[in-house]
Amino acid sequence: MLPTSLTQPLRRLWTLESFAYSLRVFIALAGVMALCWYLDDMGKLIPLFLGIIASALAETDDTWQGRLQALLVTLVCFAVAAVSVELTFAHPVIFAVGLGVSSFGMTMLGAVGQRYATIATATLILAIYTMISLEQHGGVALGELWREPLLLVSGAAWYGAISVVWCALFSRHPLKLSLAHVFRELGVYLRLKSALFEPLRGMDIEQQRLALAQQNGRVVAALNQSKEMIFRRLEGQRGGRKLNRYLRLYFIAQDIHERASSSHYPYGALAEAFFHHDILFRAQRLLDQQGRACKALGRALLLDRPFDHGPSAQALEDFNASLHNLHAQGRDEWRDLLRSLSALADNLATLEDKLAGVDNPDARADHEDSSLFDRSPRGLRDVAERLQAHVSLASPVFRHALRLSATLVVGYGLLHWIHPTQGYWILLTSVFVCRPNFGATRRFLRQRIQGTVLGLVAGWALITLFPTEPIQALIAVAAGVAFFATRAHHYTLATAAITLMVLCCFNQVGDGFGLIWPRLFDTLLGAAIAGLAVLVILPDWQGRGLHRQAAATLEASAAYLRAILDQYARGKRDDLAYRLARRNAHNADAALSTTLGNVLLEPGHFRKDADVGLRFLVHSHTLLSYLSALGAHRGAAGAAGDDNTAVTAAADDVAETLARVARQLAAGETVESHQDTLTRHAGLLEASAAEEACDERRLLQSQLALISRQLVALSEAAGRLSTQASRE
Repeated sequence: MLPTSLTQPLRRLWTLESFAYSLRVFIALAGVMALCWYLDDMGKLIPLFLGIIASALAETDDTWQGRLQALLVTLVCFAVAAVSVELTFAHPVIFAVGLGVSSFGMTMLGAVGQRYATIATATLILAIYTMISLEQHGGVALGELWREPLLLVSGAAWYGAISVVWCALFSRHPLKLSLAHVFRELGVYLRLKSALFEPLRGMDIEQQRLALAQQNGRVVAALNQSKEMIFRRLEGQRGGRKLNRYLRLYFIAQDIHERASSSHYPYGALAEAFFHHDILFRAQRLLDQQGRACKALGRALLLDRPFDHGPSAQALEDFNASLHNLHAQGRDEWRDLLRSLSALADNLATLEDKLAGVDNPDARADHEDSSLFDRSPRGLRDVAERLQAHVSLASPVFRHALRLSATLVVGYGLLHWIHPTQGYWILLTSVFVCRPNFGATRRFLRQRIQGTVLGLVAGWALITLFPTEPIQALIAVAAGVAFFATRAHHYTLATAAITLMVLCCFNQVGDGFGLIWPRLFDTLLGAAIAGLAVLVILPDWQGRGLHRQAAATLEASAAYLRAILDQYARGKRDDLAYRLARRNAHNADAALSTTLGNVLLEPGHFRKDADVGLRFLVHSHTLLSYLSALGAHRGAAGAAGDDNTAVTAAADDVAETLARVARQLAAGETVESHQDTLTRHAGLLEASAAEEACDERRLLQSQLALISRQLVALSEAAGRLSTQASRE
């Protein structure tokens, strides 16, 4: 048994998302390094290392059987790519045509699915690695066509074998990491939400809501990742008890998200009415404690420790006591506000019950629908249909494929024109830098150049200070591991690490110092070509399509509202149709937030819609919060009230108005205000809510009133977006 002082740090390392990935890479690189030293043949080091890197870049999450199948496909693709490069390397015209066609085709595979995109991108990278390897050896020697492809594919197969074995041994660990990430992001969301309850007059609510909308995008991304990981493990098998437990934890996280994103009343009115009371402080503390509880839950899940939500349970008791005190005062002017606070209390109490139930997620009712929506292609026909749907200049994937293939062909022509030393690094830089939109390309271009300069300086210093080959070999392995540990979140450091690894590897077989200036020159040239390509070849300015993404957000919200109203009419059921409508609404909200982030990185002329878009995002996320509150309080069938046709008609009219605004915005037409109609609906619903004795019906009516009033502001923001879009 290891001492506690040693096991605790190891357990904490095990909870890091990049640790297992980096450890696999370390085993692969160290094994190859040791083999080359043992055989006294360092000439094989670089192609073996490059094969390992390409294979690690091609890795996707899956079961061990699925990963084995993906590995076999990847190795075939790698072998075909490497041999094709070898056969055409000495024929520049044929090579250029093949480079353009293959890069276009492999990029288009991104339209089929993420797995296809990952393998295709890694194959393209390996093809360029083959070019680099061949250039190092001065071309293709007669009778040795097999050498470089065999070494590259062998390195890839070695890492792939480690990956498959690892997946078989630790198949559930990625699920734990993913679900822990979901609960951490939920914790951040809840703590941001708690700031809205701070009773301050004149607080910038819009800025708080913007931060919430941006964090909601991170929560949605984490939920989507977990869902895909669970689905891949459920696919083709019944699923064991542990896998079903993770599935139920995912559904609990979805329920918490719906309740966390709910809003029951304008926060400014609550702060004004209860400024001299402690109820909002209690609500703020409760949400903060529940956020901390979500974070603690994620950590407990990773460390297999008991989860304690005692502080949040105590905060709920304190909040209920404060609310009871306000009810006891019996002030008529507080009646509607207190009913909204009671609905908030019910919502947060249910959220607390969800947290309490994570220790026994199997208690979720067996009759509930546990199916997941499968977005993967179903056969070759589905693959062909997806590809065909993107063969259009309107498709971002098609435009990016044309842009990237043109970038590589231009780079190839340029390196033949000026004959730079180690010129194929130009193509590699272009592949990593050229992204589907200007904002992402600009970010990666800057980070690539900064990381390359940092890596070259560090490499020059280290190979000068440590001229012995064994130490440089250790540095190369450590740098390769650092690349994979940092590439997801710290691309500058990752680029520096991979540059350092390349210098140390080349210094094992030649002169690493001679690579410093060519590497810098090629990086600058490749980055410049990619940057110009994004600017001039079918530029995909996100600002120009902002109104369409905003319309998609409203359309998804309208579908979510209709799904909620159907549940109020028929009774609560967390079936696939309802969960899909809810997830689509949140996905659209997250996509709008991501689009706006990209718009803010674009040149000034294309960024002019950003302020209007940010205001629209605030209003649309507020609308989604009101919808989430409706969804969170679904109860018995008939809550809409069969005898209250006016409320039912108003609800249908609100949903239709939302869909109509979405259609007008998508088409770039003049968006009708609907202010009079919506204000009338809001007044009718508020009057009905004031007289309603049934809490569930009252909440439906009051939330629909909030949605109606929110639609007025949302229609105005949509109108400004549509007007600016029509001027393009």
